[in-house]
Order: sequence, then structure tokens, then C-alpha cells
Amino acid sequence: MERFKVIIVEDVPLELKGTEGILHNEMPEADVIATADSEEEFWKQFRQNKPDLVLLDLGLGGSTTVGVEICRKLKNEHPEMKVLIFTGEILNERLWVDAIDAGCNGIILKSGEMLTRSDIVRVLEGKKYVFNQPILDKVVERFCESVRNVMQHNDAMIRYEIDEYDERFLRHLALGYTKEQISNLRTMPFGVKSLEKRQNELVQKLFPNGNQGMGINATRLVVKAFELQILDVQNLYADE
Repeated sequence: MERFKVIIVEDVPLELKGTEGILHNEMPEADVIATADSEEEFWKQFRQNKPDLVLLDLGLGGSTTVGVEICRKLKNEHPEMKVLIFTGEILNERLWVDAIDAGCNGIILKSGEMLTRSDIVRVLEGKKYVFNQPILDKVVERFCESVRNVMQHNDAMIRYEIDEYDERFLRHLALGYTKEQISNLRTMPFGVKSLEKRQNELVQKLFPNGNQGMGINATRLVVKAFELQILDVQNLYADE
């Protein structure tokens, strides 16, 4: 592999020394042209000698957002620049998402398998979403959970014979719409009386054994739809 230039952004001296050691052992082709322990120092070094890769910690000077802002500005002004996050923020999933939104090429958590030669090579080749095992485990876990939720939703729609109008009616009830408001939606060609009949039919479908002698109002019906995964709290939106 050809030689390439790196700037390391890290404000903890011991961790900086460790990162330099990893690069020395894993990538002898890497020339560390500068290090920076703050945003100001980074931009100063960057202007003096543009690197091929920025190895960026997210937490600088006690802030967990400085690294994200550096990444966002870098990618906006120099979209070709390769940015690999190397961070000890191993539990802050929100921060990972912010870094991905900022355009980083990948995130390597300082946990489990550390920064490797293959990680750096893939980033230099322009790959996106270069992650190490700890974050990959999280991604796979969330992916499987998402797919299971979709499957359970689809199964519930079939099992309880829920059509698109039932789903739309329940969704808008969950959003706080009245039947009068729902009847005025362009996607719901029903009057209030028809919606009342549809609500009664949904009660029969979702509560085949009744509700322990208690009445079932719109709120209880909506809660049951969530329990059965007919409705998804992450996918509540209003039609026009």
C-alpha cells in the first residue's frame, strides 16, 4: 500500500500514544503529520498540511460534540476527506448516530477489537460504515429487532383482518383525532356513522372475549392495537 498522511485528533496523552502505537504496528505506511488536542489546533494543522485521513476522537476538552462538529465541517468543505472516528464513547449511541449523520466514513469504538489495518484500508478506499465488532453487534441487534417488529405487525394485520382503512382509522385515533376530523380526511371516504360502525367491528375483532365486563372506548381500543402491534408508536403520522 502507498504511504498516506494522517492527522490524529485526541486530547488524552496516554490514548494519543496508544493510537500512534496502533498505527505504527498496523500501518507502517502511515505518516502521522500532526496531532491535535483541540478543534482550534486541528484546523491550524489541517490548513498547514492536508492529510489523506483524519483519525478523530469525539470527546475533546470535556465535550462529546466537538468531534462531531469537526467531522461535519470537514465533510461539508472537503467531501473527499476520509474521516474515521476512533472513540471511547462506547455507550453513547446518540453520539454514534450524530457522527454518521455528519458524514464520517466509520466508527471504531475503543472496546473489543481495536483499530485494525483492514479498517483503515477500507476507509482509504472510500468505504462508508466501517465499524468494529462492538458497534456491529448493536447494528445487527437493532436490525433483527426491526425486522421482527415488521413481521409481527404484518402477522397481526392478517390475523385480525385489519385493512388499510382500519389501520388508518386506528392511527388517527391514536393521534387524538375525533371521528369528525377523521371523516374529513381525503384518504377516509366514510362518514361519522360509518366510522362508529367500523370502531364497533374493530372492538369485536380485537376483543373477541370481551374486556372483563368493562366498556371499550376509543382509547382502550387504540392501546390494544399497540399491544397487538397493529400500530407502531415509531410510525405514527397523520394523513393530509
